[in-house]
Amino acid sequence: MELVHTFTVAAPAARIYAHLMDPRSYLGLSPLLVEVRDIHRADDTVSYVAVERFTFGPFHWNNPIRVTMTGEALGRAVVSAVRSPGFVTLTSRVVLSPQVSGTLVVETIRLAAPAPLRRFVVGQARSVQLHRASELTRRMAAA
Repeated sequence: MELVHTFTVAAPAARIYAHLMDPRSYLGLSPLLVEVRDIHRADDTVSYVAVERFTFGPFHWNNPIRVTMTGEALGRAVVSAVRSPGFVTLTSRVVLSPQVSGTLVVETIRLAAPAPLRRFVVGQARSVQLHRASELTRRMAAA
């Protein structure tokens, strides 16, 4: 399954890239994320554990996921590979293209999940993708 979202951010690509390469920036960029820990950096690669919190009525489930982010194309792309429990994998590629009015951002998410989880995973991924675009746009305008 592939989800693509394109939007423009009124900020230079270098500023957006720096923000996206900091795992702590994803707190709030993803409405599910409640914790980022075990951050390790090596050159253009950052690995960490992100904890997502899912709420089902009065119940909460914390889902620790392993994330590896790689900066590519001289600061013009960020690729995040995610391994989650339940045999869910997700790869997000964010491409930043400088424009006169700021930066064109194209995020492509590819995901795989077992059949019983697929609909839920796709729905959550799309919701997070749209929230992230809105929040990133807001943050860059406020800074």
